[in-house]
Amino acid sequence: MLPSGLLDGASERLFRYLDVEPGWLRAVEEAASRGPVVYVLRHVSALDFLALRYLTHRHDLPRIAFANELPNALATTLARVSATADPVARLTAALSSGHSAVLFIQRAPERQGMPRSHDGAELLHALLELVRKDPERRLTLVPQVLVWTRRAEKKQRFSLLDSIFGSSEFPGDLRQLGQIFANYHGGRLRLGEPVDLASFLAEAGTRADEPRPSDAVLVRRLSYALLRKVERERRTIVGPAHKSPERVRDEVLRSPRLQRVVRELAGPSTEHQAVLFAKAREHLAELQTIPDPEAAESLEAVARRVLERIYSGIDVDEEGVERLRAAARDGSVVLLPCHKSHIDYILLSYVLRSHSLQLPVIAAGENLAFFPVGPLLRRGGAFFIRRSFAGDRLYTAIVDAYMRRLLREGWLIEFFLEGGRSRTGTLLAPKLGLLNMVVAAALSIEHRRVSFFPISIGYERLIEEGAFARELAGGEKHAEDAGQLLLASRLLSERWGRANIQFGRAIELRTLRDELGTEDRDAARLSPARRRALVKRLAHQVMHEINRVTALTPGAVVALALLGHGRHGVAYRELLVEAARLTRLLLAEGARATPSLVQPGATEAREAGLVEALRLYVRGGLVAQHVPGQMLAEQKQRARLYTGVDVIFTVPENKRVRLDFAKNHILHFLVDRALVAVALTSSSTPSLHPERTLEIATLRVRVLELSRLFKREFMFRADAAFEQIFDDVLGGMLARGELVRRDDLIGPGAGHEGLDGDGWLDFYAATLRNYFEAYVVAARGLEALLKGPLSKKELVMRALKTGQRMFLRGEIERAEAVARTTIENAFEVFVEQGYLVREKESLRLSLSFESPEGVRAVEGRIRGFYAGD
Repeated sequence: MLPSGLLDGASERLFRYLDVEPGWLRAVEEAASRGPVVYVLRHVSALDFLALRYLTHRHDLPRIAFANELPNALATTLARVSATADPVARLTAALSSGHSAVLFIQRAPERQGMPRSHDGAELLHALLELVRKDPERRLTLVPQVLVWTRRAEKKQRFSLLDSIFGSSEFPGDLRQLGQIFANYHGGRLRLGEPVDLASFLAEAGTRADEPRPSDAVLVRRLSYALLRKVERERRTIVGPAHKSPERVRDEVLRSPRLQRVVRELAGPSTEHQAVLFAKAREHLAELQTIPDPEAAESLEAVARRVLERIYSGIDVDEEGVERLRAAARDGSVVLLPCHKSHIDYILLSYVLRSHSLQLPVIAAGENLAFFPVGPLLRRGGAFFIRRSFAGDRLYTAIVDAYMRRLLREGWLIEFFLEGGRSRTGTLLAPKLGLLNMVVAAALSIEHRRVSFFPISIGYERLIEEGAFARELAGGEKHAEDAGQLLLASRLLSERWGRANIQFGRAIELRTLRDELGTEDRDAARLSPARRRALVKRLAHQVMHEINRVTALTPGAVVALALLGHGRHGVAYRELLVEAARLTRLLLAEGARATPSLVQPGATEAREAGLVEALRLYVRGGLVAQHVPGQMLAEQKQRARLYTGVDVIFTVPENKRVRLDFAKNHILHFLVDRALVAVALTSSSTPSLHPERTLEIATLRVRVLELSRLFKREFMFRADAAFEQIFDDVLGGMLARGELVRRDDLIGPGAGHEGLDGDGWLDFYAATLRNYFEAYVVAARGLEALLKGPLSKKELVMRALKTGQRMFLRGEIERAEAVARTTIENAFEVFVEQGYLVREKESLRLSLSFESPEGVRAVEGRIRGFYAGD
């Protein structure tokens, strides 16, 4: 018998840093309030028992008075009776006395031939008998998962060392003790779904489709259910079993679909087939990830240091993390985050790891496979895919087979639906290639739930903002290499505000199939047209959900307030009032907010958060501050934030595009209202009255035209027809007093929040001014085509030069309007609207517009959309 004090002291040192699931204590207390609690663990472990004993003592829970299969010294200390007593009798006595118990269900394979008194099955049978004798007894089995290392077991043969220390899947006490010391702060306790034994028996005895099961059957069902709950919880933390790269390639190459493609491409010749299989193996070696627990832990440590250095903090949607955990227990999960920065990879993986979720495998572009970054990322979970492989049947079949394997084994899969990083801060149109493959793979896996998780990632400042600004001004995009990585080290000396991650609602593939009327047995045989419809619907739902859950941040709100007015500068107090007003408006519309902007449960912006964001922009040189009567040197101007009533803040013209990234992060919340405002304030509207009123029918048509003009700039709702969306937006503006209706006319209302209707319309319209001006620049740039066709790249470069001249001459107001991405989008819209014709690699004016008058007509139409032009 071991001294209790000795155990208590050792337990305090070993387990005080154990990371316990937030809901663990509440769930155990609720179960204990109903009756006895039995903690269920997968395999025998004295250390797991000691950890539970420590927690129950610490939280004043019912004492654990029984645990099967423990060494005699521990068992005697625990029960205070001889360990040789009948285990069933000891278990019954412990629970009848109001204590709790620990039940280990499995023994390690190498121990199964050793003598034992009673195994888990016999004790489960004894528990069932206890409940039968006293139907009012609410005995609860609570599955427990204790993980001392997040290294998944490897598929390998049993070794001599395993007989001494235990295998990675069934670690012995020595191995576990080593894991505890190696991961002193890394132990995790997670809770599986509890099982009420009385409810289990009642349900088993009332099934109409089968005879009443025997006790042996009931015990097997119960044992399987408990083990499944434990295993599912454990897999969410450590992930699937790791296999050698060679074994993975062998399994992928055995894919029937891949083999069929090889036979079709090579013909009957076995020699030709062998050549293609060798090529496929080579492609797989370039493609596949090689997750390495040691590398993942090292990368996590580096990520923590980097993120803590460059960001003031990371705001995480904790409820969303738990929804993700629940989905990972029940099936396969595909993570679909927006893509703003290369930090996205690091940030999301870090957040998942810090919340005890398995490391995702991430689809990365092959441009990131350069040395030395590529090998590190590959060992940290990245797999590398070509940017384009249309027409390459062999490579397509390889990627398809690889994705099927990842889904079937239960890996968290992550890829960016936009394809590349957004250069403007708004969402890009979804790229459907890889999504189509993942959906096809998911449809082929019967009886497995596959969930898609939209994720919004936001930053107050982007570390790539300088590079993006140069690209938007016409600079070339440079391929990533080691030199860029070294250059990026300079970024560690700056602070970039706060980052945040928000999780949308999970979208289940099964639900989308039901919407299309496709039954499970037909899912894998969808016609190409129906599968395209399914993929397109999924993509648009994901993008809409990312926009919906995007969180307001102090930086985004301040940026919108600074860029959304037409004056040269804004006073400090006026800026705070405008930012607070914007926050209230967007919160009332259902937007989320980070805790740094709005405290939980509150509805007002935190002034301290707004001031901190303003300080961030001043120190970064994105905002200048001016004190009338004082000349502030640049170094002094950025050293501290002045907050007097007479301080004026301005945005330097060459920095507006950088601040625009932050503004665009939340601009989508206002776009629908802005289009209505522009349609009402446009001076060229035929039926516009002097009071800015417009007939509803005309307003509807104008807004539809505007939405088509900007279809490539913003992701509009895809869950309803335009008429319904228009009515919803108009109804909201009428309800808030921004608009008023008189018969069939719509005009400015009384307003709210200190602004009248005209004030709100002017504000909304101003948020889109740079987009209108960019399209005006693109229209003026069409003059370059009067001499003949040009490549799109050359046409864009000439338009950028034209835009710079227009800005310097005062023909446009917003410097950020001269942006490469927006002008490229404008030319694509001009093709769709018939102004331009695409000829091979070139663009030319259509016949109706290949004259100076025709070009001026295009510009005049764009200008006519915006007020005052």
